[in-house]
Amino acid sequence: MNIFSNTLYKLVTEELTPVSYSLINDADLTKLNLLIGKTLKFEFGGQINCIYCKREINKSYGQGFCYACYHTLPQAAPSVMRPELDLSHKGISRNMEWAKENSLVDHFVYLAVSSSLKVGITRHSQIPTRWVDQGASQAIKIAKVPYRQLSGLIEVELKKNFADKTNWRKMLSDNKHTSIDLKAERDKAHLLLKKDFSEYLIDDEITYISYPVEKYPDKVNSISFDKTPSFEAKLVGIKGQYLIFDTNQVLNIRKHSGYHVQISLLD
Repeated sequence: MNIFSNTLYKLVTEELTPVSYSLINDADLTKLNLLIGKTLKFEFGGQINCIYCKREINKSYGQGFCYACYHTLPQAAPSVMRPELDLSHKGISRNMEWAKENSLVDHFVYLAVSSSLKVGITRHSQIPTRWVDQGASQAIKIAKVPYRQLSGLIEVELKKNFADKTNWRKMLSDNKHTSIDLKAERDKAHLLLKKDFSEYLIDDEITYISYPVEKYPDKVNSISFDKTPSFEAKLVGIKGQYLIFDTNQVLNIRKHSGYHVQISLLD
């Protein structure tokens, strides 16, 4: 039975205990939590479309853009990955209207536990979505700032003492990291920032997140539609932007944004 035939976009998430996942399927949503424990068949016929201009392309850039959009759109600018480079507060942006809604708004600096303890930043409207996308089991806000570059400058300072990357293989393991005292780490970060950024520091409670996973992989193997255009396996969990299968394989949905895929339910 065909349950999905559309262009992939990042997983839609709701709730936190556990996270509820869906795929955008035309004007509807395909609820993925209901499919855990079911055998699914995935088929990619070779069609890729830019997630912005919808142009058919041979290769995507920056998680779903065509080459032209990747080099011109504000949502694909270098400051998206390196917020300390954002200059929209000085009136410099690929698109100032977009910047007013996405860069010149409140941002949070946070600590999260995913593969391990890490520091990160996100605009206010993306909490807790950003934490879920990273597969964090817990997170805490440590600073609130009025524009993007400032959050990036704080992150750069904290990167001297905290990691800023998620190891996706470790994130998809069953390590609960129960030994990490997130409030104590928050206090450590505050001390490091007290001199130059004290006015932006905030106290916050820990947010806990759980995921619909029946079984974590024994050894994580990633699937790519470019190399494996068709496969079938039992879905046993979802975490971050990854589907987890009983074959110890995982599929990064966001990485395949723009790929037109058909998903069928086999049992």
